[in-house]
Amino acid sequence: MNRRHFVTRVAGSGLLVATVMAAGCTTTGTSASNDPAAKRKEIDAGVDGALNRLYSSANGSRELAQRAQGILVFPRVLAGGFIVGAEYGEGALRSKGSTVGYYSTTQASVGLTAGGQSKAVIIMFMTPEAYNKFVSSKGWTAGADANVAVAKIGADGRLDTLTSQQPVIAFVQTNAGLMFDVSVNGSKISKLDI
Repeated sequence: MNRRHFVTRVAGSGLLVATVMAAGCTTTGTSASNDPAAKRKEIDAGVDGALNRLYSSANGSRELAQRAQGILVFPRVLAGGFIVGAEYGEGALRSKGSTVGYYSTTQASVGLTAGGQSKAVIIMFMTPEAYNKFVSSKGWTAGADANVAVAKIGADGRLDTLTSQQPVIAFVQTNAGLMFDVSVNGSKISKLDI
């Protein structure tokens, strides 16, 4: 077997594993995916939970959220794969405490990927320009359409001041807490029709 066919087969099997994992993890057993109102309610409940976890784990995050023009919350982004990885999640955009739209996020990666995980991704649009550019886009990619600074917590347990002054700030949480050595760049965000 030559190298090209081997790499193609390995990459193909990795994509198949990622697809099966994503499909298996997103099946909830409820009819929420068939009923738009139930789907919106499910997403909104997840958004509330993710924001509450953020506020209780990162000092200053609530104050930052109050200053934000809009907050895009993906309460459960599932990632999985073998060599070829994929991520998918659904969430809501909130402005002034109200949900103004529903979105999905996807990202693919190639490299040392094995297994799966779930995380919450919260993106805060701090300036009117950043928020309006996101809302008016037909599809938005983190890193290409705007630089996204991942929030860092200082030694005193508070948000890093330099990070909190950026136009777009992201928080990434797992069950173990906030993740700092991650990037959301390359995540493609699209509006959901629900």
